[in-house]
Amino acid sequence: MRLMNKDCLTYGAGRALGKAIAAFLMLVSPAWAGPVTVLALGDSLTQGYGLVEDQGFVPQMQKWIADQGVDARVVNGGVSGDTTAGGAARVEWSLTPEVDAMIVTLGGNDLLRGLDPAMSRGNIEKILTVAEAKGIEVLLVGMAAPGNYGAEYKADFDAIYPELSEAYGTLYAENFFAGLGEGAPADLQAYFQADGIHPNAEGVARIVEALGPSVIELINATK
Repeated sequence: MRLMNKDCLTYGAGRALGKAIAAFLMLVSPAWAGPVTVLALGDSLTQGYGLVEDQGFVPQMQKWIADQGVDARVVNGGVSGDTTAGGAARVEWSLTPEVDAMIVTLGGNDLLRGLDPAMSRGNIEKILTVAEAKGIEVLLVGMAAPGNYGAEYKADFDAIYPELSEAYGTLYAENFFAGLGEGAPADLQAYFQADGIHPNAEGVARIVEALGPSVIELINATK
């Protein structure tokens, strides 16, 4: 029988210890993981159009989440002027490896241009398909069409968000502007900038407060 020398014994013991340490690290690594990263994929409403940097949707949401004691990082993926087609075109490369979850807030510019709801539906479905393939949790935030395009257009557009949310098993918030309340347009104007389209800092704060619990639910869904 061949006897092992001292070096072999040392190597064997070291190798066993290394395996034990590696196994331990695999068990505890989730506790060492960084904060959940949430991509806010959207348009000028997400980007913070017309506001100083810390008053926009993403910075205010980041602060609101932190104030609730939740450890998460919100990444601004808003592009001013983007339609659902723009979001669909860039979602693949926007979902970088560190992204764990995504807020989807698109459709406002589709409405401003009166685009076919079927086209908007297809674009949002593409976004959700990419997210599903990458294992990304999603909060889909709806938009409500105005009545000036007719009842059929409004019904078709408004149905996009709840139906796709159910089909893809996402979290769902009915309306981005829900936090502003149900008052008369003249009353709600106090929460908008002069263009009547983009919320001002106070409007964003109300939107964030209403949407925040759904974002925390999204963050918790990644754990």
